[in-house]
Formats: sequence, C-alpha cells, structure tokens
Amino acid sequence: MGTDDHQTQVIVVGAGPAGSAAALFLARAGVDVLLLEKGTFPRDKVCGDGLTPRGVQQLVRMGVDIDAPGWTRTKGMRWVCGGRQVHIDWPRSGSNPDFGLTRSRHDFDDILARQAVAAGARLCLETKATGPLTDRAGRIVGVSAVTGADRQPKNYRAPVVIAADGASARTALAMGLERDPGKPMATAARRYYRSETRTHDPYLELWADLLCSRTGRDLPGYGWIFPLGDGRVNVGLGALPHRGHGSVDLRATMDQWLARMPPHWELREENADSPLRSAALPMGFNRRPQYRRGLLLVGDSGGMVSPWSGEGIVQAMEAGEIAAETVALALHRPAGPGREQALHQYVSEVNRRWGRYYRLGNTIADLVFARYGYRPLLNRRVMASPALVHTLARLLTHGTDAPSDDLIDTVVRGLVRMVPAPRRRVRGLDAHRR
Repeated sequence: MGTDDHQTQVIVVGAGPAGSAAALFLARAGVDVLLLEKGTFPRDKVCGDGLTPRGVQQLVRMGVDIDAPGWTRTKGMRWVCGGRQVHIDWPRSGSNPDFGLTRSRHDFDDILARQAVAAGARLCLETKATGPLTDRAGRIVGVSAVTGADRQPKNYRAPVVIAADGASARTALAMGLERDPGKPMATAARRYYRSETRTHDPYLELWADLLCSRTGRDLPGYGWIFPLGDGRVNVGLGALPHRGHGSVDLRATMDQWLARMPPHWELREENADSPLRSAALPMGFNRRPQYRRGLLLVGDSGGMVSPWSGEGIVQAMEAGEIAAETVALALHRPAGPGREQALHQYVSEVNRRWGRYYRLGNTIADLVFARYGYRPLLNRRVMASPALVHTLARLLTHGTDAPSDDLIDTVVRGLVRMVPAPRRRVRGLDAHRR
C-alpha cells in the first residue's frame, strides 16, 4: 500500500440521495464510511423536485427536518388529459404520511449530505473517482481519484465499495457491469419559471395529452408542473421513446406545450429562471447484478428509476438504506465466503421490494408508454371513475403499504404478485460470486 492510500471500511462514490442515504445509515451503524463527491454543494441537478409520501417517509427516517424553511407540502396529484382533469389526494391509510413535498435539488442533496456527516460519515468534496482498484481476483478493493482544483491523485481503499455515481455509472462500467439495452432509458428536461399564480398550488400537476413537435404523435411520457412555494415552479417533460419512432425533441415539444398555457400562469420566456436542462433516466433495473465482487449499485447507477413514473429519488434513498444494512451486517463476518453470502442479500432484498413491480412496469412501458404515452390509461372512463383513478395512481407511484386494510392497496399488491418472479440464472450467479 502506498503512502497516499486512505483506508476505510466502506467507500461510497457519489453524494446524491442514494450515496448520502447509504453513508448516513452506515455511519449510524458504527461503520467507518468515506463519501466521495466530485462536485461541491450546493449544486443543480435535473429533476422534477417532487416527492411522494413514500419519499417523505424516507426523509423522516434519515432525520431530515421537513418542517424547516424551503419545504413545500403537496396534497396530491392533478392529472390533466383531453380537456379533463382529476385530483387524487395522497392516501391517508398505512404508515406513509398523507402529504408529499417539493424542494429544489439545488440544496436538497446538500441537506442529505450534511445529515450523513452529522451521523459520522466523512465527506470528501471535489474528489472524483477515476477508476476501481482491484485485487488479483478482480474484486474491487477501493477507487483511485483526483482531488481538489489541482486534481491531486489519491487512492482510497476499502473491502466494500458502493457506487452511487448516477446515470453515468462510471464505477459500474469500469467493473464490467454494462447497461441492458433491452430495458427502458428515458430522458427528462426541466426548466424553472417564476409564477406567483402556480407556485403555491397544493397539487403536483401531470399532463398526459402532449404531442411530439416533430411527428405529432402522443408524447411517450408526460409533462409536469410542480410548485416550489418560493415564487417558482418546476416545469418539465419526461419521454421514453419507442425504438421505431425515433427521438423526441424535448425543447420544441415543451415550447409547443407552454404555448397552450393561460397567460396568467406566467410560463413564458421572460419569466424563465433557468436554462432548459436535460438528463437520462436509467429505468427498470437496466443494470444488473446490483452486487458483484465487492461493489454494490444504488440509485441511478443501478438503473433504479421507476419505469412506471420516472420517479427515482425515493428508490435511491431506500436502496441506500438497504445497501447500508446489508454491508454493516456483512462486515461483522470475516472476509471470505460468509461475507460474500451476506453481501449477496442486497440483490435479494432489492428484488423483493421492486423486482415484480419493475418487471410489470418494464412491460407496460414497452407496450404502452413508449408507443402511445399515458393517454390510453387516462381515458374518459378511467378519469370518471374515482376507484380506477386511485388504483392507477397507487400503481404508478408504488404507493402501497403492507400490511394494510385498504382495498386499493390489496388490489394493487395482488396485481403485482401475479407477475412471475424472474428465473434465477445459476451460471450468472456463479460468475458473480467469483
């Protein structure tokens, strides 16, 4: 080991919601954890800035003060389609809160990283991981990095590494974990506007009847207007293009959409508060396995964005906690087969929580969303039926709670349980345990 090497128990690469959650729960478990972040805080990220009640629950578990200034509560969702609209309040049953939240990612990630540091994690800013360090067997034992403005090279070593470096997934790629091109990859674009009319709207508004600017086809996704409560709104589009229909010009499509807005909403160029920015959304577990040779994938790095809705923050935070619990228990075992067996439980738990739900979502995304958008689901009959609307809302947001005496939860969970579990590939599993 060189004199420039820094030793710790766990390295987390990336201080987004997934990485900070993992570092926080590891630190709470008494693990010496190093959180490496290539940038500084605060920082901007392309996001809808909206959290469902499930995401709020995770923030509470992380000890975040959601009553502090800057958080805006939402009552539910408003769906707009074909000149009709329907309001869906967040459910009051179950263990999740009955409200959602919005907050700009400009300081959201900073808040979570500070929580991790307060729990005992060591945060290294301006530290970009440049590649994995591996032993002779190809197992990851740390990462190389460059730090500071002068990009000084350093090595960080640990028996376990958690990759939370976002959609780029550089660490996973360097370890040979390629993206599955058969799984969905969406694109989102968002822009902030100053709008006193809409900034205090208690609902997250989703539009399902938008048309692509180039083809006139239904947008294979939806548009959103999310209130931030500070005089601004987050306006954006998410699209999951079908292979046979080509790409979507999100900028032109958004311009076309905003031209439909009432003037008093103030969603015009002169009220723009940011440039239009876009980002990829890796969905439906499009990178597997989530654990291999000492490396765990969490959040966007593991393709954990929901294929149903494009939501990714709550999955990232939950996966970070699962990874932390798995690693903390595994580290109590000596290095070798016993520890490896414990680390593989991460894959089992992630798939228990989301496997069937994502498998069904991937199918729906391919057969419906990527071809026809969300309009077929929000037809006149569905929009006119409170039972169907609330069932669909619970399915799209994974808002079920178990155990629950809520009939809609029971129906949705039953539907998901009908999806066959993926077959275990023995050859692949053996390879992963090498």
